[in-house]
Amino acid sequence: MMLSAFSGIFTRLNNYLTLPVKGFLLGLGLILVILSLRGMLIFFLTNIKLKTFSKKDIRTQILRQKRLIRGPKVVVVGGGTGLSVLLRGLKKFTANITAIVTVADDGGGSGILREDLGMLPPGDIRNCILALSDMEPTMEKLLNYRFEEGQLKGQNFGNLFIASMNEITGDFESAIKEMSSILAVTGQVLPVSLEDITLYAKLENGTVVKGESDIPVKSLEHQSKIHRVFIKPKYSKPLKEALRAIEEADVVVLGPGSLYTSVIPNLLVEKLRKQIQKTKASKVYIPNIMTQPGETDGYSVFDHVQGLLNHHRNLHLDWVIANNSRELPEAVKEKYEKEGAHLVSIGEEDRRKLKDLNINILEEDLVEVRKDYVRHNNLELSRLIISCAYEKKGSRWFIGGVPGRGKSHYFQWLSGATSQGRTDT
Repeated sequence: MMLSAFSGIFTRLNNYLTLPVKGFLLGLGLILVILSLRGMLIFFLTNIKLKTFSKKDIRTQILRQKRLIRGPKVVVVGGGTGLSVLLRGLKKFTANITAIVTVADDGGGSGILREDLGMLPPGDIRNCILALSDMEPTMEKLLNYRFEEGQLKGQNFGNLFIASMNEITGDFESAIKEMSSILAVTGQVLPVSLEDITLYAKLENGTVVKGESDIPVKSLEHQSKIHRVFIKPKYSKPLKEALRAIEEADVVVLGPGSLYTSVIPNLLVEKLRKQIQKTKASKVYIPNIMTQPGETDGYSVFDHVQGLLNHHRNLHLDWVIANNSRELPEAVKEKYEKEGAHLVSIGEEDRRKLKDLNINILEEDLVEVRKDYVRHNNLELSRLIISCAYEKKGSRWFIGGVPGRGKSHYFQWLSGATSQGRTDT
């Protein structure tokens, strides 16, 4: 089945794939199947050898899994790297996760597949699936593998895998569900819509820019900030599963992710925006830690919130979770400054304006530097999100059978966190 899917993809891409490249990808397809079977075998053997663990360990693991299943229902709306980083931490606190992902991406390998195969862009969705999956490191490396040479330079193997599943199942939604099932995903990953959405931006100088990947580029070229973004088709239909997840949610989280090209595009899907507006769940917004050149130059925390509310005036946020650290390693700081990016600030003026809007603020040092890239500390960020559910709904997720005392101890125990409160992924 996998080989026939890859053959279908190659037929559609025949105009630029040579025979050696096709053969190479077919070989990778075989490797993927073998690794999948190997992973299933290892998972089975690992789970039947419970006698290698103490009774206390087994009891703790069972209790932890039970708590995850009973955890709050969290819906995260966004796209890009920020969303997948959050999901890696969030799955350690609850199994009831729905990621609603933008489909406006038109750059890189996703853009090529979107143009040549007429499919929705798989990149952001792939990252979310991998973040919520339970797989061997080798499998994850394979699905994240990016070709560096030849006609497939820049293309991602995981994207081709989704394209293959799209050929097998006949539609993008089913392809995502099948891939999620194969990779044992915690929760679910949903595209915001199955329609071919194009993102546009109107700059402050009146220029209209077409295409998600061109928006920050043209903003910098024109030296003009983004005024508004909009989509076509204007009345795109959201997935029913996405609307249902928001209706049943305990917490709806917007971000982290690029404000105008990852987070807001989801809110431009009208029925989804209205569903978020009327849900009784806590509504949380998480701005990025760093500004983005051509998109949020010079933005503070409140500027991010204002940009969000400009596109959704009837949205009432309950919480904003913000980083208040001003410290970065000097080399990392210099690297970002050369690119025109700076830490998103939160000052007294931001706090006053947020208070005037009756928005609560959660501030902590959320910075984590990984391989010279600034990211959110996903465990700490996830803990704050779950705390928002805790404050809204009470203590029903924290009652009974938990070793130690107090909510803080519960979070540490449930996540299996180190003393630094960080994950390795």
